[in-house]
Amino acid sequence: MTRGVTARIYLISPPAIHPSDFAPLLTAALDAGDVAAFQLRLKEAADEDVIAAGKALLPICRARDVAFIVNDRPDLAKAIGADGVHVGQNDAPLDEARRIMGDKAIIGATCHNSRHLAIEAGEDGADYVAFGAFYPTQTKDAPTSAEPDILDWWSEIFTLPCLAIGGITPENCAPLVEAGADFIAVSSFVWAHEKGPAAAISELNAAITEASA
Repeated sequence: MTRGVTARIYLISPPAIHPSDFAPLLTAALDAGDVAAFQLRLKEAADEDVIAAGKALLPICRARDVAFIVNDRPDLAKAIGADGVHVGQNDAPLDEARRIMGDKAIIGATCHNSRHLAIEAGEDGADYVAFGAFYPTQTKDAPTSAEPDILDWWSEIFTLPCLAIGGITPENCAPLVEAGADFIAVSSFVWAHEKGPAAAISELNAAITEASA
């Protein structure tokens, strides 16, 4: 995932899924508009269930040129054959993730609202850094809150892509896009949308395009 002209959607799974039921929802979301990446985030699932879900969903992403990322666990990402892994501050170190995944893998790093952590992640070989939470989120209890100026600071100084996460919707994404976010991470907004995930992706892409104009 490289820096682009405008922000792109980074889609995160619900915290619990049944792959056979979720597959058509993911397909609908990815067919509805531009999505750069999909992250499988099943923190409470057993390892074998994460691997099974990953192998079931990976072909859907591959067929649509969407990067497939696994949360937290480079070993499971490797077993699935994923394109990359996203690690938090309490997960595998970046150098270990790189050793397991290989030079071509996408390695993302959670940096909360810390400029220091982001600089360190970049120096340690991350392919993108994630800042947040920018807004209240239903997906998890965010340990930190962030302001758009950290995106503006990062994008002005560094070429490494940055990701914005936390409670983002079409109604509130504009300040993050305007501040220089390369990727807009969303989860609950998409999967809980009253008109379904396809409508959610369409609405968010339209809002990103408008904010980029």
